[in-house]
Amino acid sequence: MNELNQVLDFFREIGISYQLEPLPASGFLPGVLIKNGALLIDPEQLSYPGDLLHEAGHIAVVPSAKRHLLNDNVNESANQGPAEEMAAIAWSWAALQHLKLPPQFLFHPAGYKGGSDSYIEAFTTGGGFGHPMLSWYGMCHPAGTEAGYPQMQLWLRP
Repeated sequence: MNELNQVLDFFREIGISYQLEPLPASGFLPGVLIKNGALLIDPEQLSYPGDLLHEAGHIAVVPSAKRHLLNDNVNESANQGPAEEMAAIAWSWAALQHLKLPPQFLFHPAGYKGGSDSYIEAFTTGGGFGHPMLSWYGMCHPAGTEAGYPQMQLWLRP
């Protein structure tokens, strides 16, 4: 199974809504758009399927009652700030680990403002960031505890 299908199967399993459809060439990320709390994906334009994990992380960490408010740039449409950004990155790392995909799938060289290697180092050495927010949201146990992060008890914030 290719990686894109693996990610889409995972989204179906956990309840992240998505649709495959052609998208306009301009957008926040090539081939990906968030609309009303769902991912719109254009496989023809999608440069890095790992970007889907990050965008899904933004959807997953928003309370379910507000998820439908997410559109385009989630920092603007849902008033997400640095804490939610870090939580989305931590969520995407947990998803990557769950799917058993390589770190470069998520933290590819064209993303994360040139910090991909630093992110890979931070998360592979057991540090990382953002996971305390996931624990606080009740989505996982704290890192370093039994069945703790990156294992998730809930993939979507209630």
